[in-house]
Amino acid sequence: MLGIDAARRPGRATFRLTHPAVSGVVRPRLILVWLTLAAVAFGVFCTAIAFGSGDFPVALPDVVPALWGSGDPATLFAVRELRLPRAMVALLSGAAFGAAGAVFQTVTRNPLASPDMLGITQGAGAAVAAGVAFGIGGGLSSQTLGLVGALTAGVLIYLLAWNRGTTGYRIVLVGIGISWMCTSLTVYLVSRMELYQAQKILGWLVGSLNDRGWAEARPLAFALLLVLPILVLLTRLQRTLLLGDEVAAGLGTPVQRTRLALVLSASALAAFATAATGPVLFVALASPQIAQRLARTPAPPLTAAALTGAAIVLLSDLISQRLLSDMVIPVGVVTGVLGAPFLLWQLARANRAGSGG
Repeated sequence: MLGIDAARRPGRATFRLTHPAVSGVVRPRLILVWLTLAAVAFGVFCTAIAFGSGDFPVALPDVVPALWGSGDPATLFAVRELRLPRAMVALLSGAAFGAAGAVFQTVTRNPLASPDMLGITQGAGAAVAAGVAFGIGGGLSSQTLGLVGALTAGVLIYLLAWNRGTTGYRIVLVGIGISWMCTSLTVYLVSRMELYQAQKILGWLVGSLNDRGWAEARPLAFALLLVLPILVLLTRLQRTLLLGDEVAAGLGTPVQRTRLALVLSASALAAFATAATGPVLFVALASPQIAQRLARTPAPPLTAAALTGAAIVLLSDLISQRLLSDMVIPVGVVTGVLGAPFLLWQLARANRAGSGG
């Protein structure tokens, strides 16, 4: 037997099954936003493959058949070998940044909290700079060093924010401190490098998809397949944190264990994405807020934020490849130009609301 109650809560419908005993809430608008964002992300994905950098033109209607192995050999080579790996890295890294930003903003209850504001990406940059400057790890790749640095920064933020538990504002304050420490260390290390060493990491520190391929896409896909289901399972507990720690504990939520699991999971997503592409700024900040406004939910929706992040990085990468005819600029430059006005708007909006961010 199925009972649906949609009258008491505008914008959502509750359902209850007696056999088996299952109940839940369906948000029609959120489902529509999911479908729309998925269509937009796939459309930009195909467009990026069709009009990506390179001398071989690919018609947009030929992209989908080529992805499934249908088409002439030249088109298949251009799509599947040259442009698909880069587009997959853009898609996966954008989804990881968007999901990580949604978790951090929910845990801290702060719309300005994101991995690139709290020191996660800066930790990755410091680790890469140290590896190049001192030859750490016997030739470890920038991807491995970035992963280690970002994860270390995430763990440090949580440990330093601990004081008989953690709260959102302490995570934000400690994260800002870690961010500036890592930034200062990176600048110092780069200033002491030889010219060829500085050039070696410059593109990575800006955030770039140039020369990215399956070697970067596979670990990122594995991280998303592993971490996203964990975050989805934690969604119900995550929502109770929005009510405050005391209320959440009263509802039976293990507050500190839940917050630790969320912070570590989001840090892992941000770490893998940063390791693959470098610090692509503002994606994790803007994606959750855009998704939340589209869905009109109390907190940034996880999957919608991931789809928004994927669309933003794909679109930014397409712009970076086609903006200048003689060169491909790093995607981080494009997201920085687009994201800086969004950050200023967020700050102005927070000040008008009297929340200060």
